[in-house]
Amino acid sequence: MRCLVTGGAGFIGSNLIDRLIDDGHTVIVIDDLSTGKEVNINPKAIFHKVDISESYLIRTGWYKTVMKGVDTVFHLAAKARVQPSIENPIEYHNVNVDGTLNMLKASVDAGVRRFIFSSSSSVYGDVEQEDLPTTEESELNPMSPYALHKLIGEQYCKLYSKLYGLETVCLRYFNVYGERQPLEGAYCLVMGIFAQQLLNNESLTINGTGEQKRDFTYVGDVVEANIKAGFMKMKFDGDIFNIGNGDNRSVNQLADMIGGNATRIHRDPVIEPKETLADNGKARFILNWDITMKIEDWIEKYKKNLGI
Repeated sequence: MRCLVTGGAGFIGSNLIDRLIDDGHTVIVIDDLSTGKEVNINPKAIFHKVDISESYLIRTGWYKTVMKGVDTVFHLAAKARVQPSIENPIEYHNVNVDGTLNMLKASVDAGVRRFIFSSSSSVYGDVEQEDLPTTEESELNPMSPYALHKLIGEQYCKLYSKLYGLETVCLRYFNVYGERQPLEGAYCLVMGIFAQQLLNNESLTINGTGEQKRDFTYVGDVVEANIKAGFMKMKFDGDIFNIGNGDNRSVNQLADMIGGNATRIHRDPVIEPKETLADNGKARFILNWDITMKIEDWIEKYKKNLGI
């Protein structure tokens, strides 16, 4: 099939492209390279450097040409992370909301069959212990512009299925880690931050007490969820799935796994949920999806590859 991946130069997107090409699909990639790296893009893919938030691309019909014959769109392009979205809410809105709307409109105009939207567990917000693990029907309480943007994206997907007949699926990722995760920059997450600090012989920096827990999910399993959602022979209508490991670890536990006895510095806490934990039963049952990697096993390989 002919597929399009937005954000294909990024961490998750580039892993997805490799899998799609290995499976024999033709892949078109859209990315503005603001955070991703062109070197990440499989050379067999067709690459267009484009900012998805630019509405003129819709008005001029550019997407109709580029997306001609595309069956499935995997929409991963976004400005990620909670804290930067609090500092730059308009910039984040332009990419995460306007960009998603542009891609939905382009998909309808181009006759795309199915649209897979990369959402986030951040839509749940701060969940009480007794309400964990979160199901797809759990209360939603975004704590940041980024989280709200993802929720709006989900609602747009549902609306586009209802109004225009575009099949849409929303995958709520829980703290993705794995090959090609960044080691630096604004989009570097806690594992990459720890790794870079160890490589530089620095202390590990931990926000707050470090007892906040995260459901860490392997990128290969996230890719598999996209493949299942993209090509499964059933009708989708804005369906939402948690894509998480179904267990969690504290930041302190992660520091133990990756840093051992390295010294640690605790900084002021930031706005973030105390705990994330996915109920992934719906994805297991409907998508026939399952996890293949636990974070403890992967970290040992990661440390060996980095020499830490």
